[in-house]
Amino acid sequence: MGEYKGTPGELIYEYTLHFTQVVEYGTSANAAFSGQMRPPAEGARFDVYFEGPITGPKLKGTVKGVDYLHIRADGRCQLNIHAEITTEDGKKIALAADGVAIPEQGSPVFQLRENVTLSTNHPEYSWVNPIQIWAPGTVDVSKGEIRVKGYAA
Repeated sequence: MGEYKGTPGELIYEYTLHFTQVVEYGTSANAAFSGQMRPPAEGARFDVYFEGPITGPKLKGTVKGVDYLHIRADGRCQLNIHAEITTEDGKKIALAADGVAIPEQGSPVFQLRENVTLSTNHPEYSWVNPIQIWAPGTVDVSKGEIRVKGYAA
């Protein structure tokens, strides 16, 4: 694969992942995600673990990671994602992302807007290191399902 010669807006990957665990720190995730309760003054923190397949024209394999989610008192959902991609040929690529989750009124679905950086030392995937990725998607908290498409920015 080597050097990236793509164009901005090119699809790099897409995935549908599922929650594997949600760690709560004193606030109910279900109540916070459903909007049944407002976040406390200091905000609410959750660790949302996830995994699943990654597909696309540039990357294929599996993703496993965690979002250290912070829901601020004003309702803004801050993403802080750390994950590993294991490619089909067994190579590891680190994924780091920040962004926001925007709730859809009256729905268990949040719109995701992620700013993603990938990094690896495997020469055949070194093309991921210099590019920036814009990744819109959704999370349906009632299903524990995350759907994202990552595009070269």
